Amino acid sequence: MLLQTAHLVGLQLCISCCWAYSCHNTESSPDFSLPGDYLLAGLFPLHAECLQVQRRPEVTLCDRPGSFNGHGYHHFQTMRFAIEEINNSTALLPNVTLGYELYDVCSESANVYATLRVLSVPGTHHIEIQGNFLDYVPKVVAVIGPEDSNRVATTAALLSPYLVPVLLEQIPKVNFLLHEDTVTFNDNGSSFSGYSIIAWDWSGPNWTFTFVGSFTWSPVQLDINESKIQWHQKDNQVPKSVCSSDCLEGHQHVVVGFQHCCFECVPCEAGTFLNKSDLYSCQPCGKEEWAPEGSQTCFPRTVVCLTWHEPISWVLLAANSLLLLLLVGTAGLFAWHLDTPVVRSAGGQLCFLMLGSLAAGSCSLYGFFGEPTLPTCLLRQALFALGFAIFLSCLTVRSFQLVIIFKFSTKLPMFQRAWVQNHGAGLFVLISSMTQLLICLTWLAVWTPLPTREYRRFPQLVMLECTEFNSLGFVLAFAYNGLLSVSAFACSYLGKDLPENYNEAKSVTFCLLLNFVSWIAFFTVASVYQGKYLPAVNMLAALSSLSSGFSGYFLPKCYVILCRPDLNSTEHFQASIQDYTRRRGFTRPVGSCGAERGGQDCKPSVA
Repeated sequence: MLLQTAHLVGLQLCISCCWAYSCHNTESSPDFSLPGDYLLAGLFPLHAECLQVQRRPEVTLCDRPGSFNGHGYHHFQTMRFAIEEINNSTALLPNVTLGYELYDVCSESANVYATLRVLSVPGTHHIEIQGNFLDYVPKVVAVIGPEDSNRVATTAALLSPYLVPVLLEQIPKVNFLLHEDTVTFNDNGSSFSGYSIIAWDWSGPNWTFTFVGSFTWSPVQLDINESKIQWHQKDNQVPKSVCSSDCLEGHQHVVVGFQHCCFECVPCEAGTFLNKSDLYSCQPCGKEEWAPEGSQTCFPRTVVCLTWHEPISWVLLAANSLLLLLLVGTAGLFAWHLDTPVVRSAGGQLCFLMLGSLAAGSCSLYGFFGEPTLPTCLLRQALFALGFAIFLSCLTVRSFQLVIIFKFSTKLPMFQRAWVQNHGAGLFVLISSMTQLLICLTWLAVWTPLPTREYRRFPQLVMLECTEFNSLGFVLAFAYNGLLSVSAFACSYLGKDLPENYNEAKSVTFCLLLNFVSWIAFFTVASVYQGKYLPAVNMLAALSSLSSGFSGYFLPKCYVILCRPDLNSTEHFQASIQDYTRRRGFTRPVGSCGAERGGQDCKPSVA
């Protein structure tokens, strides 16, 4: 209903314009009409369109000197000839005479006028506006033309509400003989009679054409004489009949405009490929596949991880295994010399907790090799963080306890006594270790590290890794170890002037400095590199931290036990303490109250 209303409004506007511009005063030429039982209308440009600039809407006069259009005139005569041949035949439409009205549509205004004339009621020059066009009968039964697409749109918009057709419904039934040729049509209105192929020559002042071939329907045969075809190319070369040349492999056709033969060649993006069955769109590769830019196929991705058999893995495995053997050997050496002053001053049985925590961290490093699994993802980072936290807690409390004994026992005797009586050292290690354990358990429960396959980082690789670096738990665990490292460094720095046998500032400073450098280097590398060997860099940082802790605290003591047994005596320790008390001005040597055993019963006094 809306479409019908739109057509009516458009028609009324056209009629009003024509009336305003005096179209109704124009009559069709008698030479362009033929009466008959059924009228056909022909719209052909017998004159060229006026190219003058118009300041206001005007009706163009077609019959102007020097504006004759031979091309439209040929169409005009063709229609006249066809209708006269049909009327002269006794076999085509017996007892029926066809007539025609032919109009010169040299302009848009002439085209609108001609269309309105063919829609008028027979015997009048007006159009009846009706609500139901099924009963409306215009004076023509069909319209041939116009040939210009812009004017066809105007004509079709005016004819469609009145149900006027470009073909007769009975044309498939037409079958007649024309100059010894049979003329028939199919259901689409196409002729079965064949045709001649001509080449137009536009080079001279007059149009000419040459017959270069023909097509016949019965028998079906196409003949073309290529020697008669004159191409506008150098040496009469045949021009290419495509808008664009073929694209290279892996380049899709991006259509420019409306025709599929006109396109630009654009290479397929990385991760996509061009299927030969569809040249106009690139298809994405599968999740386990990849493709470079401009590819016609996808390739399987390479699955990578830090395997056991790589050279860098052998080096790291050898270094970690050596560290683990040294830890076990040191534990045995300290157990054998447990009652000696060196072992007692180092912490006695606390040393085994420190060695055990370093060994636990060392064992966790084996989880960095091979394809990640759920157990290795859960344990490798968390176990290292917990083990190293226990070691740092023991190192911190050991350094703090020596500072209390030698520097603050006389200034804060009540604090020193309460520290010893309430087992402050053990309580601190327990609380500090349990705090890290709680952080790790929360990390594993809330931000569970899981084995995963990473596809986005490298287009041609599948990275097998654990989802551990992207969690808050990982940050908290390592931040807590950083806090313990700073605490241990501060306590050891306060004891930089203690007796030589108790002065661990240099070794502890070296240990903690190497630990800081290792992890700063790791996080720096991790921010710019996310490749296959990132777990190796992570393991190297962890191995450096464990090795620095062992070498900074235990190797000097192992050297004294094995190579300088003369320094591992009570007399030597007492002499070192007495020298310190003389320099500090104590009236009573600290060593007399058992500093070589950690100073649990020391009560020094000031002179």
